[in-house]
Amino acid sequence: MEILEQHLAKWPVDNVAAGLVGKHEATFGDPDRVFELASVTKLLSAYGVLMAVEEGAFELDDAPSNAPEGATVRHLLAHASGVGFDSREPQKPVGERRIYSSAGYEILAEFVEETTGIAFPDYLAEGVFAPLQMDSTRLVGSAGHGTEASLSDLLRFAQEVLEPTLLSAQTVREARTNQFGDLRGVVPGYGMQKPCPWGLGFELKGEKSPHWTGDGMPPETCGHFGMAGTYLWVADGQAMVALTDREFGDWAKPLWQETNTAIWEALR
Repeated sequence: MEILEQHLAKWPVDNVAAGLVGKHEATFGDPDRVFELASVTKLLSAYGVLMAVEEGAFELDDAPSNAPEGATVRHLLAHASGVGFDSREPQKPVGERRIYSSAGYEILAEFVEETTGIAFPDYLAEGVFAPLQMDSTRLVGSAGHGTEASLSDLLRFAQEVLEPTLLSAQTVREARTNQFGDLRGVVPGYGMQKPCPWGLGFELKGEKSPHWTGDGMPPETCGHFGMAGTYLWVADGQAMVALTDREFGDWAKPLWQETNTAIWEALR
């Protein structure tokens, strides 16, 4: 769609690649250039954790031995375990506050390794990346923010979320459904949100304002953005991926919202 070039060509970044899948398909930029994903990683890691659940390694409401007492897999995926952003020490009681946490995803990765006997990067590579032909995608660091991938690969993943083949449709619906009610919490870069809905890995737009997705996009819109200047959203049978090589900051807040608003209106 021309609207991708119309908006993304103006972004103040050295490199950008973006695309749409679903009801409408289009790409802009180099689809094979590999970018750091930062926290968009959490969507891929969550998918791997949910795969382990479906394979019977553990259940969503099991409590990992390496997690704070009372914290379950579900709590960790939904940022409700009480652990800090980069610390495994509890900052709040379990289930009291939505504390955005990469440490929680590192706990989950270790739990997958403990219960399956497979290193988490290998588990993702074999269970998620290989079947989806995400050939350039690698987890090279934290399960919370350490993946690199191309636009082509992320569009394949977005299509998987729209039409699941690796997980059951019921599991993906659950992942895209708010967990633990109206907990409040901070969305990095956007401040305190009351409430701050979150699914199993997938952030939910809800009534958050301001927000990185577009005005007029439905509350059910879900996805994630990363501090590497990346994002992926899914809404109403449509998905978009945008990858850049400029760290998220004040430049991104108005541009992402304006771009997503315009693209969403064009898709209607």
